[in-house]
Amino acid sequence: MHTVIPRARACHAQGVLDLNGHADRRRFHAGVGSLDVLRALRASRQCQRPLALTLHWPASPPSAMYRRSLAQEIQLVGCHLGRRQPLDYLQWRGAAPIDDVQALMTALRERFNFLEHGRGDYGIDLDPRHTDWAAVGLLRELGFNRVCIGVPDARAEEALADFRNPAPIQSLIDAARTFDFRSVSVDLGYGSAWQTLASFELKLASLIALEPDRLHVFDYAQPPSRYLAQPLQTLCAEADKTAMRQMAFEHLDAAGYHYIGLGQFARGDDDLTQAQERGRLSRTCEGFSLHGYCDHIGLGLGAISQIDTLCAQNTSAERPYAQALDNGQLATCQGWQRETGDALCDHVVERLACDLEVDIQAIERRYGLIFSRYFAAIWPVLEQWDREGLIELSAQFLCVLPAGRRQVDELCAVFAALHGI
Repeated sequence: MHTVIPRARACHAQGVLDLNGHADRRRFHAGVGSLDVLRALRASRQCQRPLALTLHWPASPPSAMYRRSLAQEIQLVGCHLGRRQPLDYLQWRGAAPIDDVQALMTALRERFNFLEHGRGDYGIDLDPRHTDWAAVGLLRELGFNRVCIGVPDARAEEALADFRNPAPIQSLIDAARTFDFRSVSVDLGYGSAWQTLASFELKLASLIALEPDRLHVFDYAQPPSRYLAQPLQTLCAEADKTAMRQMAFEHLDAAGYHYIGLGQFARGDDDLTQAQERGRLSRTCEGFSLHGYCDHIGLGLGAISQIDTLCAQNTSAERPYAQALDNGQLATCQGWQRETGDALCDHVVERLACDLEVDIQAIERRYGLIFSRYFAAIWPVLEQWDREGLIELSAQFLCVLPAGRRQVDELCAVFAALHGI
């Protein structure tokens, strides 16, 4: 058995992530506010940096006030950016009615420079219970070219039946293929009390048979923000949860999926896999990204923006969010300004996560240090992983071996925990 590593946190070049891909806000403080974000947006405009946009739609139906506030935020943020800044990436997080999507896409196109002819990377989340073929076709007309199909909320009475029935998901995948979407991703949660190892294996097999481009396997104890929180008392035993995760690795590996990290699996010809193999993958507060060169703008409750070295988060409370925007201010409640001293650990963790290797000699030249001495506190752990065949450790490189791919998130956490981040 390999050395057990505590579930510490992993960081990236601008922000931080935990092992499930959630933003870790322990660096955040209330000293970052609306004016800091406005200054960062102005600098982005002056430098004409490309943009990546993530819009957060709540898991439960939003109020009319929230819809109005979100439209106000789009206008306020957009007026501080340049019309020539290309919008390379858009992700709509959370399934929304098609009428709301159409209305807000109109507002977004008025303020942001969308790329034409399919050159942009524009994705949206879908709920298989409330989306039909006609809606998928309309989404394609609106410019979306990627979809992520979510699983039902496990708290609902009908969840078990929906979980076992692959037909709604198959219908959406067929629609996405028919309307020429570039990529289809499916979410799969594990660890709920109503799941058994047999039911999870059956569901996993049914999804693999549908051949999505990506599968995101997540722990119900820490679901993505677009899902309603799962009460702790409804989770299964830890041993069963571990067995489900192990089962997912084994079955997806056998089906030809590559483990990228943070619960994300992708086919060999997928953009994420290709980017990782070519050393072009990055990580943001949203997880792995092909657009690490962009300034990332978050819209909506709790959304996080990463603009150059600034990381800032909106309030998660609806009334303060609305009040700030009614007053013509951004709803920023906290954030973090990346300091020069954070750069080394951030760089090591990002390259480990994205490239599965670190060029030790290049880091020593860049930062003027001896790698083994700088990381002396964790060196025995790294040597143990090397002896167990999980990594290859030498004076030149630290490489994650095939046997260690499943533990790459924990390996990143070793470096992050050393610096208390």
